[in-house]
Amino acid sequence: MGIATSRGIIRDFAGPYFVSEDNMGFGWPTRYWLLDVLKVPGKAEAYDAAIDEASEVYKGRVHNLFCDNCHSHVALALNTMRYDGKTNWNMINLCFYMLVKGRSISWCGFFKQWLPTIIFAGLLLAFFQLS
Repeated sequence: MGIATSRGIIRDFAGPYFVSEDNMGFGWPTRYWLLDVLKVPGKAEAYDAAIDEASEVYKGRVHNLFCDNCHSHVALALNTMRYDGKTNWNMINLCFYMLVKGRSISWCGFFKQWLPTIIFAGLLLAFFQLS
């Protein structure tokens, strides 16, 4: 998960002490949630400043797959900018918002996102039907 500045530059906490720019850790995005800078006090300037601040913080952190990762980086940026008047963004509600408000980039992106899950669920169902 990454977050783009108002100029479209994607920032992604991609590894220990590393926040990438326009080069995401797991490839190009397949899904996006379009944020509205009008929901940020201070508009685009405050939006970009919050992303810069969160990126500087995460350039000094070790990446942890379960506790302190790219989702945490985005949550810190949203909390810093007080996006939509909230300061309680976290990995869980970001996951929910991406599921509900996120849109696939294309049909190809949709299949890249969901096909592995569908195949895995199908294999599980087949396995339990045979047991």
